[in-house]
Amino acid sequence: MHIETVQRWVVSAILFHIGSTPAVTLAVYSIGVAADDFGKGVGLWVMSGVIGILTVAGILAIFRRSLLSPWLLPGILPTAITGFFIF
Repeated sequence: MHIETVQRWVVSAILFHIGSTPAVTLAVYSIGVAADDFGKGVGLWVMSGVIGILTVAGILAIFRRSLLSPWLLPGILPTAITGFFIF
């Protein structure tokens, strides 16, 4: 395996961890906030989706893939799951 390939995998794993942690945290936290203040809960919920999409787009950019890809859908997975509990 070439060193560039290993570097891409390592950086993408770090980006995945750094990006998915706040996305999942905001998505779960938005459920509790939406119970008290619906507007703030939805705002946090949308922010989790944006962070998730940006994380997946960053990983696609690291591997030099097209940013318009079906792989962007897993980026909004935490948002889609918690949307059921908010709405």
